[in-house]
Amino acid sequence: MPDSTTVNPQVTDAVTQTNTGVLGEAPAMAMGNLYQTLAHSTGILMENAVAAQQQAAVLAQAAANQGVIQIYTLNAATMKVAQSDVPDNMLSLLSALRATTEPKPK
Repeated sequence: MPDSTTVNPQVTDAVTQTNTGVLGEAPAMAMGNLYQTLAHSTGILMENAVAAQQQAAVLAQAAANQGVIQIYTLNAATMKVAQSDVPDNMLSLLSALRATTEPKPK
């Protein structure tokens, strides 16, 4: 059986003070970790928001470009139809259709 040796009271006091210090600092360390994690999560949230705004701006610009392209192609197609004899043929067909479907006056 080991001999019972007494420990110097100064050593016991130093260990007790160290343990007390660690236990006293634990809540502060936990809150520091919590704040750091919250700040990091908020930073990632802002990065994602900026990326989403950039993607929305690119999408809006692409949609506007497609709209302008459609307007120009529609205008060109309309000009080609207007310069051909299609409107005259359409007017003739419409007149014939109205003549055959309108009720005759009494």
